[in-house]
Amino acid sequence: MRVCVATTVHHPEDARITHRQIRALLDAGHEVTFVAPFTHCNVTPSPGIRAVDVPRAVGLHRSRALRASSSALRRATRDADLLLVHDIELLLTLPRRRPPTVWDVHEDTIAALDAKSYLPGPLRGVLPPLIRAIESRAERRLHLILAEEAYRARFPGPHPVVPNHTYVPPTPPPPPGDSRVVYVGHISAARGAAEMIEVARRLRPYGIRLDLIGPADAAVRPMLRDAQREGVLDWFGYVPNRHALRMAEGALAGLSLLHDLPNYRQSTPTKIIEYMARGIPVVTTPLPNAASLVGRVDCGTIVPFGEAGAASGTVADPVAGAASDSASDSVADAVVRAVLRLRDDPERRAEMGARGYVEALNHYHWPAVAGDFVALLERWAEAPGPVSALSPGRTVPA
Repeated sequence: MRVCVATTVHHPEDARITHRQIRALLDAGHEVTFVAPFTHCNVTPSPGIRAVDVPRAVGLHRSRALRASSSALRRATRDADLLLVHDIELLLTLPRRRPPTVWDVHEDTIAALDAKSYLPGPLRGVLPPLIRAIESRAERRLHLILAEEAYRARFPGPHPVVPNHTYVPPTPPPPPGDSRVVYVGHISAARGAAEMIEVARRLRPYGIRLDLIGPADAAVRPMLRDAQREGVLDWFGYVPNRHALRMAEGALAGLSLLHDLPNYRQSTPTKIIEYMARGIPVVTTPLPNAASLVGRVDCGTIVPFGEAGAASGTVADPVAGAASDSASDSVADAVVRAVLRLRDDPERRAEMGARGYVEALNHYHWPAVAGDFVALLERWAEAPGPVSALSPGRTVPA
């Protein structure tokens, strides 16, 4: 099977696209053409794929990327058996003559608008009905796969879920240390950039450093650079996922301080599963799925959402503390307490790390579901109609 995979929004080394889905297709013996912004991201295409370079769609500057992707998709799909796209914008540029086409729904697009600081106010009112129209048309004409169970509610028809699982090492990783806290993933205001910087400042007198591993939104880059110049944290920028997770191993704790926004409420942050897979205790804000997972497995600590959380007492750490004047201060207070408790209790943090690792190995290991994903695409390549190959409610995998 010859598969054309396309994105203009995501990094060409995106973990879900490249290191899970494309790798699974290549391992199964299929050919892959990858349309992606290689030059913009300074990425050398991986061996074994046919790379097609396009500009990257960033912020409000997307028209050039869309024009280029329209032409690239026409060329790249001429001999393809299946087209797999990862951006809602690409649904506007699909070739009229194309193979069976799949849209991988990564997020709740409308809910995600709240976290896009670059959008001007007027657009926030115009975009939701346009997005709904695009999604409705896509559901009628394309195959859909969903990254989260919660996304089923957005679409009337049944669609399989291909979850954001990760690669879990076959042997237990090293136990958590006592001098380093990590964050892996994209950095933005909504993902807790200000709170993490404040945490780093407060942990510095205790000899504990914060490693931030991931790219950052333009709005928060100046504050990250300033904090790095002060010597309170190390910001490594973009690192391919497989290398970033190896860098994270042995950390005292992994942070997931996402804000209480609609797009985050219905998702399980992938970084939490990645921390668990590497034996790292988790410190997370109380998003429903995150709090449920961490609480059930007992592999970390739940801290509040800013002032509102602190005022209501929504803190898993039993050490009480007065709410600070700012939201970031109140979160930082709880995170620092949680980290220091872990530092002072090696047995507790080792047990948390071990429990998280076992849970990830048993229930969140990508190779256990990769075969189902490939088989699904193979069936759709043979049956062009946009009808789900799975019965309602079924997940790939279970």
